[in-house]
Amino acid sequence: MSIKFYNTLGRKKIDFKPILENEVSLYTCGPTVYNYAHIGNLRTYIFEDILKKTLEFNGLKVKHVMNITDVGHLESDSDTGEDKMVLGAQREGKTVWEIARFYEEKFFEDCVKLNIAAPNISCRATEHIQQMIKFIRKLEEKGYTYISNGNVYFSIDKFPSYSDFAGLNMEGLEAGKRIEIDEGKRNPMDFVLWFTNSKFKNQIMQWDSPWGRGFPGWHLECSVMSMEYLGEKIDIHCGGVDHIPIHHTNEIAQSESATGKKWVNYWIHGEFLVLQDGKMSKSKGEFLTVSLLEEKGYEPIHYRFMCLLSRYRKQLVFSYMALDKAKQEYELLKEKIKRVYESLSSNEGLIDNVDTKKYIEKFREQINDDLNTPNGITVIYEVLKDKELNAQEKIFIINEFDKVLSLDLMNFSKEKSQSDIDEERINKLLIERAEARKNKDWSKADEIRDLLEKMNIEIIDNKEVSTWKFK
Repeated sequence: MSIKFYNTLGRKKIDFKPILENEVSLYTCGPTVYNYAHIGNLRTYIFEDILKKTLEFNGLKVKHVMNITDVGHLESDSDTGEDKMVLGAQREGKTVWEIARFYEEKFFEDCVKLNIAAPNISCRATEHIQQMIKFIRKLEEKGYTYISNGNVYFSIDKFPSYSDFAGLNMEGLEAGKRIEIDEGKRNPMDFVLWFTNSKFKNQIMQWDSPWGRGFPGWHLECSVMSMEYLGEKIDIHCGGVDHIPIHHTNEIAQSESATGKKWVNYWIHGEFLVLQDGKMSKSKGEFLTVSLLEEKGYEPIHYRFMCLLSRYRKQLVFSYMALDKAKQEYELLKEKIKRVYESLSSNEGLIDNVDTKKYIEKFREQINDDLNTPNGITVIYEVLKDKELNAQEKIFIINEFDKVLSLDLMNFSKEKSQSDIDEERINKLLIERAEARKNKDWSKADEIRDLLEKMNIEIIDNKEVSTWKFK
């Protein structure tokens, strides 16, 4: 069965064919580790996780490489704004190195919570500086660079197809209107490969280079590290749609100029998670992280489920009402699966390969159609309703689906059904505990907490009110 992806390169859905038979080279843009990842960032990693697991579900071996941006990444992709790593260090009174390692660890903790599989290789920009310098020298030798005001720039005029990927209207991009003026650039769209003279006079992260002591431009690392681990030509490169006009356009220009050949066969981009009043960001409104969702009583898996209910190429509007709806649907689905699981008996009979294969192929057809997870989830309900399937067959089929969806559909170890839980009693105990804490009766408050823990209930204390969830 063929796999179809929407390829940004060409703007259409096409059949996927890897360079090497049964092997896929996959590169995904990783996090800039200066703060927690917000859930909008993480939506991209969830879609990339589905992509990787879909390929594996089809019997393909995937080599997945992801970068860690732990060196200066400016707020704007076009060499302007403040240095994110420095901002993080100033915000928390730590060194940039401490900031980088701390938030790298937190990013991967969030990935574990969301059942996002780790890449085969995660590579830090700071550990590949010499490879970046070598790459710039190669571009320099081929005549694609120039030095101005101490910085090394890539000249886009030397790469005639620069505007093709993003469909840019170069005449409309006048300096001072859509991009910030850099007096050192010959063309406003040229980009920095190496900074030796930036507005950050006391830049901490600097290295010696043939052009002077400085640091690399952000766009450089993905080209360099993908080639380091995957070779000069790769199957798939992923990221968010915001990377298309500048970051990925610049990556293509420098990569194909360096090698003289096509770099990536399939570009796959995920759409934004947005708020009702616009794009989600770390500086706008409530900073929505996985930890915040947990504090509010949601499981990370509820958010993953919410994401999978929508196509990855469609903007998804976030609200707590939408998350509540996804949570309710998820819990009801898990309850239905659990009842099937509990009905299993030793004399269930053999699994009919014809019936199970029919549903597995139906599911495969959906996810192979540009990762259609909403339709894939619909197939689960069809399996549960099918009276011709026995319990063992249903469990087998759903377990196969979950190899891609990773929704913990078969994990019942820490769950209780609705009938097992006396919510009225739990809420009453929470009220009693709140009163005890208000009266500074810590002994009674601890006693109630211990009682709830024995009931497998975890208390989440917030400033205004305490909530609970299953452990």
